[in-house]
Amino acid sequence: MVNLDQSGGVKAATPDRKWFKIPHRLRAIVRADETWLVVLAAFIGVMAGGCVAFMVASIQWFHHVMFAIEGTEVSGAAYIEPWRAALLPAIGGMLLGLVGWISLRRARIAIIDPVEANALHGGRIPMGGSLLLVLQTMISNGFGASIGMEAGYTQIGSAIASRLGQIFHVRRGDLRILVGCGAAGAIAAAFDAPLTGAFYAFELIISTYSIASLAPVVVASITAVGVVRLLLTQPSFEVGFAGNLSASDYSLVLVMAIVSALVAIIMMRTVTLVEMLFAKSRLPVWIRPTIGGLCVGAMALVTPAVLSSGHSALHVGFGAYYTVPVLLTMICLKVLASAISIGSGFRGGLFFASLFLGAMLGKLVAIGWMILFGLQIPGLVVAIVGMCAMATAVLGAPLTMAFLALETTGSLPLTIAVLAAAVVSSVTARRIFGYSFATWRFHLRGESIRSAADIGWIRELTVGRMMRKDVRTVMDDTDIARLRRDFPLGATQRVIIVDRMDRYIGIVLIAEIHGEVPDGSTARDLVHFADTALLPNLNVREAMKAFSAAEADALAVIDSTESRKVIGLLAEQHAMRRYNEELDRRQNEGNPYT
Repeated sequence: MVNLDQSGGVKAATPDRKWFKIPHRLRAIVRADETWLVVLAAFIGVMAGGCVAFMVASIQWFHHVMFAIEGTEVSGAAYIEPWRAALLPAIGGMLLGLVGWISLRRARIAIIDPVEANALHGGRIPMGGSLLLVLQTMISNGFGASIGMEAGYTQIGSAIASRLGQIFHVRRGDLRILVGCGAAGAIAAAFDAPLTGAFYAFELIISTYSIASLAPVVVASITAVGVVRLLLTQPSFEVGFAGNLSASDYSLVLVMAIVSALVAIIMMRTVTLVEMLFAKSRLPVWIRPTIGGLCVGAMALVTPAVLSSGHSALHVGFGAYYTVPVLLTMICLKVLASAISIGSGFRGGLFFASLFLGAMLGKLVAIGWMILFGLQIPGLVVAIVGMCAMATAVLGAPLTMAFLALETTGSLPLTIAVLAAAVVSSVTARRIFGYSFATWRFHLRGESIRSAADIGWIRELTVGRMMRKDVRTVMDDTDIARLRRDFPLGATQRVIIVDRMDRYIGIVLIAEIHGEVPDGSTARDLVHFADTALLPNLNVREAMKAFSAAEADALAVIDSTESRKVIGLLAEQHAMRRYNEELDRRQNEGNPYT
């Protein structure tokens, strides 16, 4: 029930100021022809690939200069000078805190990631907030915070796609697809894996697969990969495996999936614990990344693998032999370093970190399995299974990880094993934890988002938009005789009662006025729903819950719980009809070319 002491609302994304205008005829062509949407997706892929290439090259150069390493990424370095390993993450934390402090002193900048944008805002992503997030992500990763760059990659790719879609005035459903194209291109470019990028978009950003979305997303992924291949030479994950897995090997796959899910849950819970500890410490927000950087730097003195995303450490780890103590140390430190990095305020994601953790966990489980039962398959295969299972538990995208395995190994038997592990890991994480990392973060913020499925239009369909504004009110001390004279049977069904200060009192049913009423009764004596009313910012679902809880056919709408001034009336039947109309319209927009 929606009581008078409750209020709430959703602040929609504020559109950015337009850069330039596209001629109306060109906008109409893009809206009318699916082919031009694919052309626009190809351009988005080019832009996303170029941005990823720039960010990768910048971070590689920065690691090379600041950490004085040979190679491309700090986590795979054989040796780092202790003072650099210990202090540079803290310096990055200081710089990040300064950027955050400056951004707070200016006009508040909304940062909306692609999942939230597609779920709540119809694909609208502010460019200013996206550029700020990219800067923060590059500072975090560049100075060695134990997080990945995937958040920055997908943010800039999706923001560019969103901006282009808004310039061309595409439909809401098409704008959501274009946002998925931007994310697909970014991930495909980062991993040199177009199918991985495409299904990342389908599972996480668009939250559905359809024929209408297939061509744009795949084209964006392919063009992004092509651009990165022209601009950069990146190390690949390619691992050959031509054998088959026996039925007994799938027992190991099952164990690996469950263990990976449990470790992923521990890592996600640890992030929340670290955030809670920082919040209780009452330290200023701007100083927290510096403290987190000092902690990460201390762990980097033990092993450089905890620094940055772990991308390079993963390549080194695939070919290296590690003992059980070394693997345990790397896994525990990486979990703690990633949790501290995110919990203290560094910006980034856990995708790359989960890949490294899963691979090292796979090697550890392979050693234990070999000791207990004997190992019939290479330990590297178990590492790949663990890598994909861990990432699935964190991301909640089993098909994405299956295609990553297929594109990096070229082995169908291994891909089938990875898919089985991904499914088991996903189910385990959902049954025990209930969330992926992204949806868990939304849950902590109080958002009921479980995927990128479009629920924003429901929040936009508010009571204020649906209510009748031409309502008549009556004073609460009006006698029954006057009520009967002013409101004969059939004139209306109900009338709203207010006091002398125009404050809402309740609703009187006209049928009861003309029934048996004690002499001397006034309107106040016959009111219903005195403690229940609707607020204009409630959405249609919340309104329907209020109707059900109050067992009412209609409820008054008041401006606020303080003044309680009546501004309208909403009937349950009308709200239901508007909901169904909007639902049909959104479904038709999802397939506008048929």
